[in-house]
Amino acid sequence: MRILLVEDEKRMAQALCEILRLEKYEVDHYANGLDGLAAMESNIYDIVILDVMLPGMNGYEIAKRGRSQGITTPILMLTAKAEVDDKVTGLDSGADDYLTKPFMTKELLARLRALGRRTHDTTDGVLSYADIALDTSNLTLSCTTNGQNVRLSEKEYHILEYLIANRGQILTREQLAMKIWGFESEAEYNNVEVYMSFTRKKLAFVEAKTEIKAVRGVGYELRCDDV
Repeated sequence: MRILLVEDEKRMAQALCEILRLEKYEVDHYANGLDGLAAMESNIYDIVILDVMLPGMNGYEIAKRGRSQGITTPILMLTAKAEVDDKVTGLDSGADDYLTKPFMTKELLARLRALGRRTHDTTDGVLSYADIALDTSNLTLSCTTNGQNVRLSEKEYHILEYLIANRGQILTREQLAMKIWGFESEAEYNNVEVYMSFTRKKLAFVEAKTEIKAVRGVGYELRCDDV
């Protein structure tokens, strides 16, 4: 799961990035509101953690702009302001949840898990589509019709996670590269094809009818015609 963190307080941002990465989240951090909005507009994130007081553009405005463009990514708003009116403003701007600083790490992680379940429609840590299931705790792919399972690499897991979350849509190589490797990565598009091949082999290994279909000149989609 990839998280966008927009926070200008350096120590807070460093601590949050470390905590989230220890919990196996992929994190991209921006300290400026305008940069954060541009990253959010890429629509590659599963959750956005958004501070309110930011240089360039405040968190309320970022949330409003994102929602006005049809971005539905769950937003967790962080702020030092604890007044009810501030919380109402944040929620009315498009935030899904609101956490007041200072906060306990376990509460932050619980809020993120709840937002993640909303995003991916998981049941007991399992993400499903047609005849396949992904166990988010141990990166295992299973075929639900025959019980076959196999461990996935981190990249293979994120590819299937992203495809399942966007079922029914064609994802371009550019979207996949940004989602899996991030903005700062120097990964080339042929990396997408290499890992797509690995992931297809894992689907074949568990004898799933679900396939990753290449749409010529466009990208890839997850499809199961027989289930």
